[in-house]
Amino acid sequence: MLRAISAIAIVTSLTVSALAEPDWNQWRGPQRDGKSTATGLSHDWSVTPPELIWQSKGLGKGYSSVAIANGRIFTLGFLDGQESLIAIDLENGERLWATPFGKGDHSNGTPTVDGDRVYAVGLNGDLICAEVGTGREIWKKDFGEDFGGKMMSGWGYSESPLIDGDRLICTPGGSDAVIVALDKHSGETIWQSKAAQDPGPKGKDGAGYSSIVVSNACGEKQFIQLTGRGVIGVRASDGELLWQYNTVANDVANIPTPIIWDDFVFCSTGYGTGAALLKLQREGNDITAEEVYFLDANTFQNHHGGMIRVGDHLYAGHKHNQGFPICLDLTTGSVVWGGDKRGPGTGSAAIVFADQHLIYRYQDGVIALIEATPTEYKLKGQFKPVFQEGRSWAHPVVYEGKLYLREQNSLMCYDIAESP
Repeated sequence: MLRAISAIAIVTSLTVSALAEPDWNQWRGPQRDGKSTATGLSHDWSVTPPELIWQSKGLGKGYSSVAIANGRIFTLGFLDGQESLIAIDLENGERLWATPFGKGDHSNGTPTVDGDRVYAVGLNGDLICAEVGTGREIWKKDFGEDFGGKMMSGWGYSESPLIDGDRLICTPGGSDAVIVALDKHSGETIWQSKAAQDPGPKGKDGAGYSSIVVSNACGEKQFIQLTGRGVIGVRASDGELLWQYNTVANDVANIPTPIIWDDFVFCSTGYGTGAALLKLQREGNDITAEEVYFLDANTFQNHHGGMIRVGDHLYAGHKHNQGFPICLDLTTGSVVWGGDKRGPGTGSAAIVFADQHLIYRYQDGVIALIEATPTEYKLKGQFKPVFQEGRSWAHPVVYEGKLYLREQNSLMCYDIAESP
């Protein structure tokens, strides 16, 4: 009988482990696609409205989102006169440690957690590797001094570094080091990717405000990034430039993280530019990016709130510095619904997907729940957080039935689970 009970316990344990929600350990979640695997969430905030669990203070100035791993929350902020990497207790929001590392006067990027280490890029290109448990600095790099780094414009580095196996991949934006691969343990350079010699007329040289994603398009593992001159793909093994696409670039700020699946890349920028669907194709040893369609800015442009793909449809906020809810058919580029009416809030809208719904966070602080369905626009509730200051640009995070909202010096944790 004891053996039978033990066997049941083991099977139950394995089942729970297999279904466990992965940590939100980096920008836009474990797959960098803005999708949470959380389930059992409220689908109607008028029936089960979000409830504040705790509010943390003392995080400093900035627009950094959060990463969650190992029972801790990680973020960046300008704290006590210096840009800092910060750890917070997941259960109660208590600040555990803060490690000064950067020269910026605020922070835009989000930390990346990998095992017992956490990595972050500061506003002026300071890259730090620190211990998760203590915040102790392990190694540090400077994009400008070490790689001749350059931003396309003056709002500072906003990247969240990518961990790929034993390597850390990031975007200094230098002519000889637009993207680099470093040994994640030591910080030593493995390879540097040169910028394109003839990138096209649009945009500006240097890094954009986006973060790298991984693709295996055409059977070639590659890192795809939106830079100051548009979207590029570099070979993961050695950093060689495989392809480039300039048309989507603008000369002010290229921001949204590209959406990738199969052999496709969907990209967009604001400032009156637009969006494009690319299909990557192999021609012998070469890979080219074919433009399937281009959408002008009146049809669709995403400023900095991000885009989310669900099946054959894309959801986002449309218009520059606006968050008009919109649903696109990715196969054709046609608007399925929305794009012509303002949502519940004003200004840009940063979005996250969870449990078949989208959560829009507007610049004025308003949070809206919208069903992720192509049938029609369905607003399922809205609320205003207990604290709002300035422009609410930090992207929301959903993890284990809770919604995390960074707001300058504060972080709020809301319960969004369905009532039992």
